[in-house]
Formats: sequence, C-alpha cells, structure tokens
Amino acid sequence: MDLGLGDAVALITGASRGIGRATAELLVQEGCRVAITGRDEDTLRRAVQELGGEERVLGIQGDMTKTQDIDRAVSATLERFGQIDVLVTCAGSSPGGLLENLTEEEWLGSMNLKFLGYVRSCRAVLPHMLQRGSGSVVLVVGNDGLKPSYWEMTAGAANAADLNFASSLAEQYGPHGIRVNTVNPGPVDTDRWDGLEKAFARDKGVDQQTAHELAVSSIPLGRICTPQEVANVVAFVGSPRASFLNGAHIPIDGGQRKALMDVPVTAREGVGAAQV
Repeated sequence: MDLGLGDAVALITGASRGIGRATAELLVQEGCRVAITGRDEDTLRRAVQELGGEERVLGIQGDMTKTQDIDRAVSATLERFGQIDVLVTCAGSSPGGLLENLTEEEWLGSMNLKFLGYVRSCRAVLPHMLQRGSGSVVLVVGNDGLKPSYWEMTAGAANAADLNFASSLAEQYGPHGIRVNTVNPGPVDTDRWDGLEKAFARDKGVDQQTAHELAVSSIPLGRICTPQEVANVVAFVGSPRASFLNGAHIPIDGGQRKALMDVPVTAREGVGAAQV
C-alpha cells in the first residue's frame, strides 16, 4: 500500500536504533525525508549512512531530556527540509525494578525522558504544525501504560502519563487538522528488551532464559515482536491513510497477558520445560 507519504518530512526522536531506527528505514522507503535524533554520535552517524545518506536523512545528536537539544533538533529539521509533517517520539527508556529497589533518581530519570521528553518534543513541533494547519504525531508508548506490571513500575507510570497527554493533545489540536495517536508495543526484540529481561530475571530470582520464556509464554502469538512490525503500525498511523484516526491508543503486543509472567516461587523451577 502506498501510504501517501511521498516527500513528506518526519522527525523521529530516538531513531539511531531499535523501533525508531526501523521506523526511519520504512519512512525513507515510503519517500519521506527524515530527521533522526540519538544520543550517541557514532551510532547516529552510522544509522544515517545505512538509511541512505545525508541527502534524505539528517542526523541530529541530542538528549531529549534537554529542552535546548530538542529545540535545536526541530530548528535543524526545519532549516534542512522546510517543514515537519510527522513527529514520532521513540526516545525513552525506563529501568525495570521493584518499588523497594528503585531509587528516586531512577524514577526522576524515567519521567524526565519517557514522559517529559515527549512533552518537550510535542511542545517544540506543534506550533509549526499549527501554523501549517496539518500534521500527525505518533507517540511510541509501551503497553505497560495500558497493562501495568509491578516489575515495570517506572515505565508504567511514565507511559500512563504519555497516554493521558496524547489524549489531551488529540482533543486540543484535532480541530486544527493535527492528529495525535499512540502506538503501544509489548516486548520487542531490541537492546532495551534485553536489559528489561535481565532486570526481570534479577528481581524474580530466575535466569535470563527463563525470563525470556516467561515473556514469550505471556503472548498468545508465541513470540516476541520485531522492531519492523512496530514500525509498520507507526508508519500507517502517521500517514494520510489513517486520516480519521485521532486520540487512539493502539496496542501491538500480540494480545499479551502480563500476569502470566508472574509465576509463584514454587513454579520457577523447570519453567523452561513447562508451558506457563
């Protein structure tokens, strides 16, 4: 399907790897000019080259916890491409852990990046979209904003705030031709998920392989999602083909039931062999 994105401009935060990177790759294939941000300059430079080079892809090093970095990214995108039609926010991670082990710094770091980073990005881009009278915003928000789990508490709190924020923006900016939606993945095969598996294994007293098997067993489709599968949904939601989609929160988690991961202590032995 032609998504109708030919020659549109997309700004994607956190796009040097993972879901953001997969989304950038797909949007370039659809004909978009794309600006991507990332914190690590070497990773970002490599992503730009692999995505097709500087003619259609602009790499902007920056930290989305810093307002000045976001403002600089938006200004650089407008200077290079003249417009921003689609904003995709992917820059966000939160530490896994239990309440008694999480530090205040970890809570503040999660909210500062995963929630306030999204707020800053929208605040910087929406005035431009408002001036143009059109635009699409897609916030990539983990499914723990919709399906809480106590071992992903910081992410769940930040993501729930993102959902409320997106709903509010959709109502405010919809009358001005700007759509705001969220895409909500569960476990996705990225470096970040590897870290969450390790944290889950630590807190549950199991090895990482068992943690992985528990995650898979919680998903009726029987496997972990790929970044490309999330990117497919993000690209569609951000495109003109989703022209009447506004204020939606779209799960892409294979129907995950997180409670199935929470095995009792007595059931932990031999989980790899059993179907939980």
